[in-house]
Amino acid sequence: MFPVDRLAGIKAHHRGPIDDLCDSAMTRTNGTDSAAANPPPPFDPLAPAVPISYPLKTLEELDSRAYFKSFHFPFNQAGVKLPAGGGGAEAMPQRPRVLVCHDMAGGYTDDRFVQGGTNADAYAIWHWYLIDIFVYFSHNLVTLPPPCWTNTAHTHGVKVLGTFIMEWDEGRKQADKLLSTKTSAQMYAERLAELAVALGFDGWLLNMEVDLDPGQIPILEEFVSHLTQIMHSSLPGSIVIWYDSVTVDGELYWQNQLNDLNKPFFDRCDGILVNYSWEESYPKQSAEVAGDRKLDVYMGIDVFGRGTYGGGQWTTNVALDVIKKDGISAALFAPGWVYETNQPPDFQTAQNRWWGLVEKSWGNVQSYPKVLPFYSNFDQGHGYHISVGGEQVFNTPWNNISSQSFQPFLEYPGDNTAQPIQVSVNFKEASYSGGGNVTFRGMLGDNAEFTARLFLGELLLGNSPLHVTYSVKSSGNSLLGLALVTSTTTNEKKTFFLATSGNALLARNHFSSHFTQVIMPRRVTKLEAEPGWVMQESSIEMHGHILKEIRAVCYRSKAKNSHAVAYAPSSAPSEYYAVLGDIKVTTSGENINFPPSTAWTVDGQFVSWTSGPKGSKNLSVKITWRLKDSNVDLFSKYNIYVNKLKSVSSVYQSEMLEGFQEYLGVAAAKSFYISDLEVASGISSLKFTIQVCSPDGACQKLEESPFFLLQVQGVKYGKEKCIHRQYSKVESRDILPRYVQKTSDDPKVQIMETEGAVRVVYLCFIMNLSILVLYTSYQFLRNNKN
Repeated sequence: MFPVDRLAGIKAHHRGPIDDLCDSAMTRTNGTDSAAANPPPPFDPLAPAVPISYPLKTLEELDSRAYFKSFHFPFNQAGVKLPAGGGGAEAMPQRPRVLVCHDMAGGYTDDRFVQGGTNADAYAIWHWYLIDIFVYFSHNLVTLPPPCWTNTAHTHGVKVLGTFIMEWDEGRKQADKLLSTKTSAQMYAERLAELAVALGFDGWLLNMEVDLDPGQIPILEEFVSHLTQIMHSSLPGSIVIWYDSVTVDGELYWQNQLNDLNKPFFDRCDGILVNYSWEESYPKQSAEVAGDRKLDVYMGIDVFGRGTYGGGQWTTNVALDVIKKDGISAALFAPGWVYETNQPPDFQTAQNRWWGLVEKSWGNVQSYPKVLPFYSNFDQGHGYHISVGGEQVFNTPWNNISSQSFQPFLEYPGDNTAQPIQVSVNFKEASYSGGGNVTFRGMLGDNAEFTARLFLGELLLGNSPLHVTYSVKSSGNSLLGLALVTSTTTNEKKTFFLATSGNALLARNHFSSHFTQVIMPRRVTKLEAEPGWVMQESSIEMHGHILKEIRAVCYRSKAKNSHAVAYAPSSAPSEYYAVLGDIKVTTSGENINFPPSTAWTVDGQFVSWTSGPKGSKNLSVKITWRLKDSNVDLFSKYNIYVNKLKSVSSVYQSEMLEGFQEYLGVAAAKSFYISDLEVASGISSLKFTIQVCSPDGACQKLEESPFFLLQVQGVKYGKEKCIHRQYSKVESRDILPRYVQKTSDDPKVQIMETEGAVRVVYLCFIMNLSILVLYTSYQFLRNNKN
């Protein structure tokens, strides 16, 4: 794909820049492991193991549907669907679009670990507001996108495609089998569509980078046509895109434009990705050939700059400007160049700078919020700690792109020194939720203010009041509020300032000349568990308005004259520091009602125990859960915890002491695999808790969440019953379980149940003790009387 040593009209060798990139894939020095240089060893896909994403390498694998029998299949199903409307689950928007083709170090690096990894500096994309289509690419026959990319792309309204590629000598042999008959071509097309639908992504990029016999072309056209039709019927809004490679004459002959030699394939699918060695006039010529489908032509740009118009890299915008001028779409290949080549000074800064070129040339293509509820904790899917509700639950480096929430539209000026306040996503300091926050740091005068863009939306507001909740941590007299920018049906612009808690009169006097209305919070909550975080809740009615923008407003709590109506001149700037932890926008001021734990069925499968040192054991187990009476996917995020229960024996009973929950990870699917969990000697049972999280960022209380109880192998219980006593920061409660192992169709399944009948035993003990006390007292009184 993307050959380098050719221009239009010159046939080239079958290799290209992607091939060169694979050959020269370097071991990165910015904190990643050597996964790119040392691919994982062969594995048995049927055997329980840490869930990974992997491609299919042969047509036999595709034909046999063996992937659906894999242990890893259910973990690879994306948990987030495209939002309805606005080009999401519907047709593509009628404007020039941006396609990103992600190929980095051969694919399946840190992102192959479905449940996340340990690389806090793993590659990620967070400029989703500049992307319409995301293609996951590798040099394997069938490249299946890891679900983390599908989950976060869908969150932001971006469609995701896998890649079907045939190349080199082996590809030629595969093509002969694929194209042996129209029936075989249709069968393989149906297998590809089945995979896309089952895994939850949105279509395919087709790359036939081999020479073919002219007689095979009609069958190839049938393959393209049938795949497109079956995708559209199986998944409305799905797309199939052809890559500019083999021609209708059967030659591997990159055209670098849409013309008569590749248009028959274009006519049978949803678009064409044109090879990147085009000249300045080719976008316009391609648009003319495409006619009313010119938006379906994606002109390629190699970010590595190999033979690409404009040179790519830091001049990628040169090609973008030409493409946009001619009114067609663009395809950015390998934006991971920033990461792979260690662009200075660091990945975050370089990534923001490079995507800033794209934004300046092309403009934003996505907007959010569009629907409610809307929630963002600014998590990029990697970091050094994880928090839930302001409390840190994990303090180890991690990565999991599925954890991304809506990413902010932060602006990054070329010269930060020109800004009084520097705004950045921060992973090192404490977060309120997830692993990141937005930090505001700099110098600000007492009566000065600074605003920063957070989100650009397109949300029509109805009759219900709008409720906005956000968490803030600040130092000194640094304050942080929010500004909501709206427009009316008559295009009248209004700006509402949601002030933080404090002097209401001062806030109104301070900002009345700058905003349409100043709104004080209706509720302020300070967290006891994690001092410093303050929850601000505001409510506003804006019927008929369209929410266009959410901005942060930095200001101070004191002024030159707190009683002055006029805005006083600013004093000398002093240090300013504030952190925005998360933001939630809803039409209801109340949290969601989570299903009770009894509404869920939770099972453990593939239970495996191994012995460790000093009497310890290691556990591996797959945990699955589902709502008993609902097929609706209301939730797409679940925090997983374990409690290691210890048995403490006494004369009359054995007591289970339950301590704090240990965070294990997050799941986007309704399955989670625990591998080699260390269980120390003396632990008698394990309680796995599935904390359900809603789209508005709320998480169910741990003591009300569904759970799975598992007895440690080899632990014996006597005739006495066990008291399972839970100590929680929130509340204490007594649970009196009898641990019962039930059999099922799968002998590996173990289910532990709680029976209230055990309470009878406990009450009997109390009654007997009371009788003994009364009898002893009676004897004592009787003896004294005598």
